[in-house]
Amino acid sequence: MSSFFIKKKAVPNKGDKSSALKRKSNTDDGKGRSKKLNKRMNEEISSDSENESSVQNRQQAENEDDEIEETPQEKKLRLAKLYLEQLREEEEKKAEEESFETDLIAGRLQEDVLEQKGRLQRLIAKELIAPDPAEIRLLRGHKLSVTCLVITPDEKYIFSASKDCSIIKWEVESGKKVHKIARGHKGTDDQHVGHRSHVLCMAISSDGKYLATGDMNRFIMIWDAATCKHLYKLRGHRDAVSGLAFRRGTHDLYSASHDRSVKVWNVAENAYVETLFGHQDKITALDCLSRERCVTAGGRDRTVRVWKIAEESQLVFHGHESSIDCIQLINEEHMITGGDDGSLSVWTVNKKKPVSTVKQAHGSHGNTGLEQPYWVSSVAALHNSDTVASGASGSHNSSVKLWKCGQGFRGLEPLFSIPVTGFVNSLKFSNSGKFLVAGVGQEHRLGRWWRIKEAKNGLYIIPLKRQTKEAEVVQ
Repeated sequence: MSSFFIKKKAVPNKGDKSSALKRKSNTDDGKGRSKKLNKRMNEEISSDSENESSVQNRQQAENEDDEIEETPQEKKLRLAKLYLEQLREEEEKKAEEESFETDLIAGRLQEDVLEQKGRLQRLIAKELIAPDPAEIRLLRGHKLSVTCLVITPDEKYIFSASKDCSIIKWEVESGKKVHKIARGHKGTDDQHVGHRSHVLCMAISSDGKYLATGDMNRFIMIWDAATCKHLYKLRGHRDAVSGLAFRRGTHDLYSASHDRSVKVWNVAENAYVETLFGHQDKITALDCLSRERCVTAGGRDRTVRVWKIAEESQLVFHGHESSIDCIQLINEEHMITGGDDGSLSVWTVNKKKPVSTVKQAHGSHGNTGLEQPYWVSSVAALHNSDTVASGASGSHNSSVKLWKCGQGFRGLEPLFSIPVTGFVNSLKFSNSGKFLVAGVGQEHRLGRWWRIKEAKNGLYIIPLKRQTKEAEVVQ
């Protein structure tokens, strides 16, 4: 009975054990950190997140308040003002550009008017510097004397022709041959077309499309300048073709001949237009610019003639004491000539006599009392400027000389001389005036009066440097 009332030691049940474990887990996470610390950290992180969120919300609310502060009418007004400001800036920029273009166009139109009137004279000569002899290049490829040459309008190529009947296309920069049109032979035109006699003259159109060449056999050959492909042959002259020139801006071709005539052709149409007569001796040279007119040198009739094609009339000028062998237009109103009397003359179409003449322009040779002037065999002009060049032929003193034309083209002042051995048969300035090309041979292009054996048949490319880049223009 008594054992029934004895109190036994309480033993915890399974439920109590789990409770104890729960208590332990509440006080320790097994890593030495208490649950309370985690709880406090979580509370702090939560508090920081709430603070950041509240700040963002507050800023967003302020931004919304700012946006709300600008009414739709105010926004439209603000955008309209911004748009008007942009329009104003664009109009001001456009006005500045138009003003610049207007001034530029006006300047060009003024120069065009002066050019057409023959009153444009760019003062370039005083800025030219004599080239270093080491900078002068000699291009050789012709077997006989070079008689004529032209420079393409883009100044990338030079065409030259010779008494060997060949035509060579050269690259200016490298000095290499690009193409050679060899001499032609009778009965082989179906295989190869080429000149069969001395080529005396050549011309290239101002767009660089057509090349024209004339020979002793009375023929004018027309070539595609880009490909050197033969296009057709112009027949009509009864003697050697001694001068060719394209009218600038057109495909009209003027030709001069030893038959004393000047002919007009339309190359694009492969058509003959008309023939003009007037010279009393063989025509030795011809030139033209943009007007419907050309100028010629009449050889031993000692006249220079200006042919007005549309009016079918001509002006006759006298001044040289002997044969006039070369002529070039400086501009539409002025020209320069040279002859075997050794003189160099500048002319204006308004006077029948030269406005300026330099006798013995390249000096003289021979015994005392029997001195003979060196023959001026070629001339060139840098168009619409005050700069011209002349080439002389002689056994010991051949040279290329550059000259400065005085104001109004009155007077010729020598600038510098470049020694060249042989007959200087052709001279051409590049359009930009950056270089001058001289075609040289052992014989004169029109005959075989004497031969300079030590001369080299070829092209001399003479660089022309300036002290300043800008050239002064006078009216």
